[in-house]
Amino acid sequence: MKGDGQIQQAGDGQEKKPLIEYPTVYTFKVMGRQAPDFVEYVRSLFRLLMGTEISPDSIREQPSSKGTYVSVSVSVYLLSEEHRRSIYTRLRQEQRVVYYL
Repeated sequence: MKGDGQIQQAGDGQEKKPLIEYPTVYTFKVMGRQAPDFVEYVRSLFRLLMGTEISPDSIREQPSSKGTYVSVSVSVYLLSEEHRRSIYTRLRQEQRVVYYL
């Protein structure tokens, strides 16, 4: 999977740089069913995962064309690949999260 931060091998056996260099600002996309509190739910989830308040400027909301689902983009400052992976692990466990990128 591209963008997972793993080190890629060049054809000649030399290592290339990781696809993601840390620290970095990384944007997660979290999709769920449209509900009045879904954006706040995602914001509070990231508040817990990051250990700090998430600025409203760091969150964007995009409803689906039929209004059934909503996509919430959250940009956060990550220090390591391990932190990025731990967030994806937690997103996988959330019942209200239908899909994430």
